[in-house]
Amino acid sequence: MKKRKIPSSFTILFVLIALISIATYFVPAGSYELDENDSPIVGTYHRVESNPQGIAEVLTSPFEGLYDAIDVAAFILMVGGFLGIVMQTGAISVGIRRITEKFKGRESLMIIILTILFAIGGTTFGMAEETMAFYPLLIPVMLAAGYDTVTAVAVILFGSGVGVLASTVNPFATGIASGFAGVALGEGILLRLVLFIGFTVFAVTYILRYAKKIKQDPSKSIVYEQRAENDKHFSMDSGEEKLSFTKKDKLVLALFALTFIIMIYSVIPFSDLGITFLPTLSWWFMELSALFLVMGIVIGLVARMNEKDIVDNFVAGASDLIGVALIIGLSRAITVIMNNAMITDTILNYGENLLSGVGRSVFAVLCYIFYLPLSLLIPSTSALATLSMPIIAPLGDFSGVARSLIITAFQCACGLVNLITPTSGVVMGALSIGRISYGKWVKFMSVPLIVLFAVSVLAIAAGAVI
Repeated sequence: MKKRKIPSSFTILFVLIALISIATYFVPAGSYELDENDSPIVGTYHRVESNPQGIAEVLTSPFEGLYDAIDVAAFILMVGGFLGIVMQTGAISVGIRRITEKFKGRESLMIIILTILFAIGGTTFGMAEETMAFYPLLIPVMLAAGYDTVTAVAVILFGSGVGVLASTVNPFATGIASGFAGVALGEGILLRLVLFIGFTVFAVTYILRYAKKIKQDPSKSIVYEQRAENDKHFSMDSGEEKLSFTKKDKLVLALFALTFIIMIYSVIPFSDLGITFLPTLSWWFMELSALFLVMGIVIGLVARMNEKDIVDNFVAGASDLIGVALIIGLSRAITVIMNNAMITDTILNYGENLLSGVGRSVFAVLCYIFYLPLSLLIPSTSALATLSMPIIAPLGDFSGVARSLIITAFQCACGLVNLITPTSGVVMGALSIGRISYGKWVKFMSVPLIVLFAVSVLAIAAGAVI
């Protein structure tokens, strides 16, 4: 009997588009009056003439959606091109290898440093697929130090995962969600930064405690029965030469870090935070796209790539994310159909009536819980953000909940689910490389999931009333 596969995000979205188009024939059309910020005014909803969407509208809606979101799609492609050049230089791989060599014999310190580095990668640029190259490198080091494969996988997968969970400026989660929610990327960054620090400290502590326990008593490992087989499989006696960490690599990593520092600075609304001695740049997708394009070229030149290599690597990196760019248009098609049919405000009115009298904290927590099962269905943060934010974010206006907090609830839920979801190629690929069964990984992550869930709920509830 063949095991059924979960449909891809594209298939799921096509089905949703079809269902929404059918719904336009039955859901009444309506409209709200808007305030000066284009937010719906409570109590102004009224019915308008129905405008159901047929086959022609359904077929053209993805293109209209991509047209509406072209700034977001272009930004994603520029980030992909930038990462394509950076990864091709090998500087990140060499840097990680250098750290593992330098801290040989002091692996507990290495666990701390690497977990933090992967968490930073997750919170800044959504580091996920990029981690796959590091598992074969780190697992033998951890086994040689007396740990197990779970320790190595946790450093990378759990480390980058908590970074994504508490994304501060992650363009694939926070960036896209902010764009479709109509708020600046820097709004809500203080709460997300606090969560990032807290979650990272927790991840480091949890991994260290497990690693120490395994080193003292190897039989405590959840993969102990595979120990001899794993030691043989991941043997480090390969005669592989050490890679030198050149000045060029250091400069590339410095420019890589500088790019994200500039991005972070450019999106923080200092004036709104009462900080007057620092200028607010108020950059958005167009300026940020230009930043990643320019810095990608600069890094390519520093790495001594010729013109053809820079172009080829940039295009290759962008092509890796073409699916994300396309799914943005496809996801946006749902909003296009709903808006053209004039049923978006009707749904908002249903939400207004349903949530009337619900406190801000309750509303924010309900948003978080709502996104948990939805993240299982659509594991792509970019697809889920594009699909849901134009609908969910305005609902917060009725309850007095900041749209930036709804974004935080969204990314916390997605990040939590994506630590263990079997629909994620990153999770299943990592477990395959580490030779860890899915059930054992869930067992290892059971306590962190409970803690992260509880803290997220408390933080989101508190954020709604502060």
